[in-house]
Amino acid sequence: MQYKTFGNKKNPVIVFLHGGGLSWWSWKQQIDFFQKDYFVMAAIIDGHGDDWATPFISIQNSAHKVIATINENYGGRVFALCGLSIGAQIVVEVLSLERDIAEYAVIESASVIPIKKTVALMTPLNNLSYGLIKKPWFARIQAKTLNIPDDLFKNYFEDSSRMTKESLTNMTKSNGNYSIPNALEETNANALILVGEKELGIMKKSAFLLNKTIRLSTLKVIKNSGHGEISLRDYKTYIELLIQFFKKKKPN
Repeated sequence: MQYKTFGNKKNPVIVFLHGGGLSWWSWKQQIDFFQKDYFVMAAIIDGHGDDWATPFISIQNSAHKVIATINENYGGRVFALCGLSIGAQIVVEVLSLERDIAEYAVIESASVIPIKKTVALMTPLNNLSYGLIKKPWFARIQAKTLNIPDDLFKNYFEDSSRMTKESLTNMTKSNGNYSIPNALEETNANALILVGEKELGIMKKSAFLLNKTIRLSTLKVIKNSGHGEISLRDYKTYIELLIQFFKKKKPN
């Protein structure tokens, strides 16, 4: 797993983990804003972007890599972990493995309820459609589904077309089979759970389950918002939510 870093290393550390098929550039607006007061680490998850040659193995494998980086460079603790979609699932896994690793966590559109029948259908479909990821017209359809802004399409097409079939298959399986870890209820992080009003029912059920499981958590259902739309398109609202959230103190 690679990282792009921004800001002053002496400031509190925020780690951003992107969604599937995206890369660090999907956080550009957040990076530009938060690097003034924080040291920002934007991950490039295995199998994505410039790290396309490293196969994506699983959410659990990625979580261990995040933990190792934080242990090696930041004394085992950061100010905040923020993730979208599969990046949010990685955040959930990290919190379940290390209860004190972050003061704050922002979990956007994380599925924590397995959808094994869907995974069984998606795997052969991925094999059939894999060649299409190199076609601009197909990428535009995918980009629209993922709520990727037009000004980021070039980045998306360049990076998604490099993803290997192995990484795509492993990501589909890991994402669809992921279930909420029992140890998550032990995390000491303040968590902000975000989900779009227009998202699939399974995503909203997952958000409510996360809110129920994480002791110090707040759930916000964002009106008129689809999957990934909060941080990708409505980034001003996302940034404002984080500003207010980071002021929240733990109860005595």
